[in-house]
Amino acid sequence: MADAPPRCPITGEPAARLIQPVSARFLRHLWRWSHRTDAGPSLAGVARFHLWESPCGLAFFDPMRPGDAAFYRALYARMGTHDRLSGERAHRHEMEMAARHVPAGAAVLDVGCGGASLAAYVPGARYVGLDPVFADQAPAGRRVLAETAEAHALSHAGAYDAAVALQMLEHVADPLSVARGMAACLAPGGVMIASVPAWPSDLTAIPNFAINAPPHHLTWWTDGALRALATRAGLVPEAVLPVPVSDYTSLVCWMARLAPRPPGGRFFVHSWRHHLGLAWAWAAGSALDRALGTPRWATPRNLMLVARKPG
Repeated sequence: MADAPPRCPITGEPAARLIQPVSARFLRHLWRWSHRTDAGPSLAGVARFHLWESPCGLAFFDPMRPGDAAFYRALYARMGTHDRLSGERAHRHEMEMAARHVPAGAAVLDVGCGGASLAAYVPGARYVGLDPVFADQAPAGRRVLAETAEAHALSHAGAYDAAVALQMLEHVADPLSVARGMAACLAPGGVMIASVPAWPSDLTAIPNFAINAPPHHLTWWTDGALRALATRAGLVPEAVLPVPVSDYTSLVCWMARLAPRPPGGRFFVHSWRHHLGLAWAWAAGSALDRALGTPRWATPRNLMLVARKPG
């Protein structure tokens, strides 16, 4: 008898469709070749991952194996993305969008805050950041704790007017647990704001793109999946909004346009045509990105959930 499909990490319902299996050995080589990062320790003990689609529209890998601290420190140092994503000079449309939902003087919790750059977008707020990996790299003057949302909720229930998680939920093995922790931290009437990678999008259109695989991205999101997350966390979803492409990610637009697409709806395929196609897309896309910047035809690749705690 075939194994039963795994359950959706949001709703608990059985997965509706197997999208494709992916060899863990293949992913380890992909990370080493494309990003010069050792994903082996984070993927240890797994022979094969399976990418599934749940009834709510969430795509998720089984098993859910997130990267450890060593993986993320090595990856961000190699890519130089920590400062671009969350450093003091980071400019992200999603931060501007999140700030519009934060009233002056509000208490704000920023979950998975990285360099705490959201604080600059909410200057009138009382800001607290959480980041178990990068808390020790927080800028001077920023309050950042090496805690998870679930742990923080145990001593700060109802303490915040807004709880924000930007590009964070896709990295964790239990996004519902994180959302429930954020909800517990909110006062009645408080707002939860979360941005995640959208599926389908330019990001998921690039074949053999390690960023979209364990141990980095464990989930790909849709409007329905975000609304299901809010509901299961005890919140009322108000909106799911497309996030405009920020300049720091415009390279992805060019790569998605240039890379060859695998047959059969697959996202990962072990063939030289697609390995070389990924290298070509990166090299040519980098040149186009430097010369032309964000293309006018770029479409949003991230979604933002806005949900409110009843009361």
